[in-house]
Amino acid sequence: MTLRQSTARRSFLQTAGSTALLIPGLYASASPARPSRSALENLNIACIGTANRAAEDVNGVMSENIVAIVDIDSNYLDRCKAMLTEKKKLTPRTYADYREMLTAENDRIDAVVIGTADHHHAPAAIRAIRAGKHVYCEKPLTHTVFESRL
Repeated sequence: MTLRQSTARRSFLQTAGSTALLIPGLYASASPARPSRSALENLNIACIGTANRAAEDVNGVMSENIVAIVDIDSNYLDRCKAMLTEKKKLTPRTYADYREMLTAENDRIDAVVIGTADHHHAPAAIRAIRAGKHVYCEKPLTHTVFESRL
């Protein structure tokens, strides 16, 4: 690819990307997320899963307010809560079931981090998105096209 082709391609992609943002209805969401507050405010985050790879997800959002954590294993849940209390002086509410957490914390959380077993990524993400929350999910997000469409 020559420099001219590279520049033309880059220009096309920039123009196409900015045009796509201007076309009404091109981006649609099933439920609108909560409007942004100040850019200086921390997000209130719930973490679903606290062990192994999910522990790294929790570490990745430590700069935000982690208000709830979920894990079916109470040992992992207690370890994560102790770590957050020690490092961040946070005392997140704990849950064994993410469905209960999404119901109880709906008005208090802005986003959900999902680090569960692969087969539970889609069900947790679907519930969080339908509740109007921003979602970060480990891959794979889904296993089937049907799950993706939901």
